[in-house]
Amino acid sequence: MYDVFSLPPIEFPKDFIWGSATAAYQIEGDNVDAALWAKEEEYKWARSGKACNSYALYKQDIDLVKQLGHQAYRFSINWSRIEPVEGQWNPEAVEHYVDLCRRLHENGIKPIVTLYHGEHPLWFEVMGGWKKLDMLKYWARFVQYMAPKLAEYVDSWVVLNEFNGGCHVESGPRKYVMLKAHAMGYHIIKQYSQAPVSSAHAFIHWQPRRHHDKLDQIACGLDDWMQNEFFFHAIRTGEFVYPFFDAKYDAEIKGSVDFWAVNQYTRHMADARTAKLEGARYTHKKLRLIDTEFWFEEFFPEGTISTLERLADKPVMVSENGLACNDDRFRIVYLALHLCAIREAIDRGVDVRGYLYWSLMDNWEWGSYAPRFGLCAVNPETFERTPRPSAWYFKQIIQQNGFNAQLTRQYLKELPSLGCNEVPPASTKATGEMHDAFSGGVARRD
Repeated sequence: MYDVFSLPPIEFPKDFIWGSATAAYQIEGDNVDAALWAKEEEYKWARSGKACNSYALYKQDIDLVKQLGHQAYRFSINWSRIEPVEGQWNPEAVEHYVDLCRRLHENGIKPIVTLYHGEHPLWFEVMGGWKKLDMLKYWARFVQYMAPKLAEYVDSWVVLNEFNGGCHVESGPRKYVMLKAHAMGYHIIKQYSQAPVSSAHAFIHWQPRRHHDKLDQIACGLDDWMQNEFFFHAIRTGEFVYPFFDAKYDAEIKGSVDFWAVNQYTRHMADARTAKLEGARYTHKKLRLIDTEFWFEEFFPEGTISTLERLADKPVMVSENGLACNDDRFRIVYLALHLCAIREAIDRGVDVRGYLYWSLMDNWEWGSYAPRFGLCAVNPETFERTPRPSAWYFKQIIQQNGFNAQLTRQYLKELPSLGCNEVPPASTKATGEMHDAFSGGVARRD
């Protein structure tokens, strides 16, 4: 474990933006017209159900964001609510998101709007979804419909979230379609808004599992190409290059981000001896932070520096970064380490403009309620939001535009041990945490 008490005082640039992020499907609840709702039973996932009931409680969420001092709030639009049936718009849902944007804006909170965060209408899926280029006309119609209605209030736009995820050769056609969808969304938004536009990239820091093994080095390069470089190369040059896929050039793709938006969490090990080209992490680095197997089992703030240094050609927003843990003290450690890493990347010349913690609250984490990323716990019966100590720590970081060891010691009396199943002390264990009964199979974020 790192000694966060030895970190130097950290100060961020003037006008650095602080906030948090959520996704509609993960917090709203009752997304009955989404394709994912139909697939939950098929995948044997814990049902999302009411989630955090945020569709009904969005005004409380705005109050919570304000109470915690966040300057920006990233959220997504649920396409399946806007267009539950092909070609039929839902005025009530449209007004809901307009009101959400308006209220954030009126409260001095910058709305950062994601137009697509992992869910789409069931009808879109049945007709072919992201597998066919000719389906993009429906996506374009949705963006064309929503962009002018929200443009007055939006501070920044995220067209798509993490469509780059997954290191699979067969993913090439889908990624090309979604890259086109990103570029299409970018250019439509630009017709109505002067706010900067990007898409949030799931940035994985890949490392050979056997550092000097030639085949693991090749696997690492291939994983990085399929996960990261194909996207950056396409945006920088207009050329889509992917393994076993004929290269394509599209001028509309070139330059279609105003800033890099990156979701960065931890590293992954490239292993040429596995079919998926991914292997286990080092045993001595594993942390069992929740009581079930999960992809997030290592702190690796060094990867944040490496990630950001690859993106020095444009301004950068850390659009997601956070930790799922049962012991909130680990979240405080994680925050301190990664913010220190971001400051170091800035010192190395990267124009990092802001940081959004994932997530504002515990939510449905793509198949399970067991991983708790939230600054705030959520009671699954009453939906009461309870800020954890890490939420107040983060608030003071925002107020000071930085932190030091003295501030950290106010919220972290001692470094947490590495015990796999240690129960958090009463002073830091938030009330109203998700019941164990909600735990289930965990889906990887990538």
